[in-house]
Amino acid sequence: MPQLGESVAEGTIGKWLKQPGDSVEKYEPLLEVITDKVNAEVPSPFAGVLKEILVEEGATVPNNAEIAVIETADEGGAGGTAPAAEPPQETEAPKAAESPQPSPAAADAPDDRGAPTAATAAPSPEPAQGPAGSDERPERAAASAANAPTAVATEPAEAPGNPDARMTPAVRRLLREHGLTAAQIVGTGGGGRITREDVTNYVEAQRTGQPVGGQAVGGAATAPSTNGATAPSAAPSGPAAPAPGAPAPAPAPPSAPAPATAAAAPGIEFPAGADEVLVPMTQMRKGIAAQMTRALQAPHAYVQMEVDATRLVALRDKVNREYKAKEGVGLSYVPFVVKAATAALKRNPTFNAHWTDAGLMAKRRINVGVAVAVEDGLIVPVIRDADTLSVHGLNLAILDVANRARIGKLRVDDFGGGTFTVDNTGYLGTNLVMPILNVPEVGIVTMEAITKRPVVVSTPDGDVIAIRPVMNMVVGIDHRANDGAQAAAFLNDVKRWLESVDAGLPLW
Repeated sequence: MPQLGESVAEGTIGKWLKQPGDSVEKYEPLLEVITDKVNAEVPSPFAGVLKEILVEEGATVPNNAEIAVIETADEGGAGGTAPAAEPPQETEAPKAAESPQPSPAAADAPDDRGAPTAATAAPSPEPAQGPAGSDERPERAAASAANAPTAVATEPAEAPGNPDARMTPAVRRLLREHGLTAAQIVGTGGGGRITREDVTNYVEAQRTGQPVGGQAVGGAATAPSTNGATAPSAAPSGPAAPAPGAPAPAPAPPSAPAPATAAAAPGIEFPAGADEVLVPMTQMRKGIAAQMTRALQAPHAYVQMEVDATRLVALRDKVNREYKAKEGVGLSYVPFVVKAATAALKRNPTFNAHWTDAGLMAKRRINVGVAVAVEDGLIVPVIRDADTLSVHGLNLAILDVANRARIGKLRVDDFGGGTFTVDNTGYLGTNLVMPILNVPEVGIVTMEAITKRPVVVSTPDGDVIAIRPVMNMVVGIDHRANDGAQAAAFLNDVKRWLESVDAGLPLW
């Protein structure tokens, strides 16, 4: 049983995707694991034959417990035992060779260079289609895909005459969930294999009317909102605009609800004559409750500032149409805020850190968590090495994790190792939110709604009242690590960056 997050100590077996006697390829999805943070497919660390399942579906076991036995070819029937879900460290090696980034510090290693992505459901170079949660820059995804490890499918059922067989059981199930057939999907995996991203791209294309592209975000709905912070967001999985008319009869995915119901609680039914009813906690709500209890043990302090978003709005309005035509997705305000935050973190490194009993553990790498609201809770997947990404790269990475969060397909390595969090509460229309720290991180910043307000503007002829787009921003800090003066300096750096952007800012 792998560790599926820094604060996760156990996992529940949701479903075995293979049965004893089945052949399994290396990195092929082996089982589904449920935790309070994510429901993830765990890939097999070995190629071989699944000899025995040690833990049945529905059972909860601690990290590192043995859950299955896989016999590999070199064991020659010896029946070697290995934890079926223990991800090998070399999984990310192809990416590391492609990326110029230094190796993570020892303190970050378990989470920063974690398991192989669960979306690698087939032996195909799928990291090119899913930048978020990996160490690979989206700009280099296509290039590194050519160097990604591949394996040859060996199952006879993969013959061209049987298109339904060119996929893993998990992908078949995803097709059934959306009422699709294999004939409707063009596979981009090795040997024409249909991957999870192929299906999600197609589903998003049906919902948005966009052509199916080669990126993991596919035709994700990215129509800009009149509320400045509302476009495709990193925070609470900002629901996209309604589809303008699907080109095929495939139904819209149920995980992309309308804004009014995106985070709504499920309906509560009262039995006849009952004045109250107990609503049991889900696994996710249990995890949120535990994390919030831990977080509130940290002494919180807040600093709030107004940001004149005139230049930011003008820049986005100017480039968004061209950007969308070129990339197939819209450009949100969120990547600009993340970019500003990473620049400020470099100037204020005590905010890119974890608090420990021994003191402040400063982090070299800047891994930004993006708060995403899902139907039954809140999760914070991580954009790794966010400071190395362009605005475009951040936009793709944020869209990727937000879209996969909506359909419940986040990966094991989307979690853990975060050093700072950005929360886009503005898509809900908020103007002032007091965020709770994602401990052990020591800082979190919110971006509120961009609204037009009357402001006093100094001109050569004197002060005048003008209408300007303004965004409130709030930084929450762990007061043990930093004080109000440092928090104000950090937020001032974010404010200056956002207020000074212009057409000269490179997006790619």
